[in-house]
Amino acid sequence: MPEVNVEINGRKYRMACEEGQQKHLIGLADRFNKQVESLKGAVGEIGDNRLTVMAGIAVVDELAEAERKIKALEKEVLILQRAGQEVAAEIEALEERFAGKLVEAAVALDGIANVLDEAAPLPHS
Repeated sequence: MPEVNVEINGRKYRMACEEGQQKHLIGLADRFNKQVESLKGAVGEIGDNRLTVMAGIAVVDELAEAERKIKALEKEVLILQRAGQEVAAEIEALEERFAGKLVEAAVALDGIANVLDEAAPLPHS
């Protein structure tokens, strides 16, 4: 199992990860370290453990907000899917009505053609 070195709050940690996940783990550690450094700048030196816990809670808060947004977007997607299905059903109904009107028009035109043929037959060669 591959290992990577990451740095959090000035301390180096060796961590194992799955093959091919090294860059991802380093990126996550960098992102978490930025959260720790940001908090350190905002609250000053409060102890490594407390600072790490606060950064972890802040990250989980961001995750919870992202999950809330995802749920809201999933609801919007469902609403849009239903609306799309309703529109598709309306289009299908309109197409059926249009096809019915075309059949009615064809029958009417055929009737008119028959009347015209009876009234004024075409000369035969």
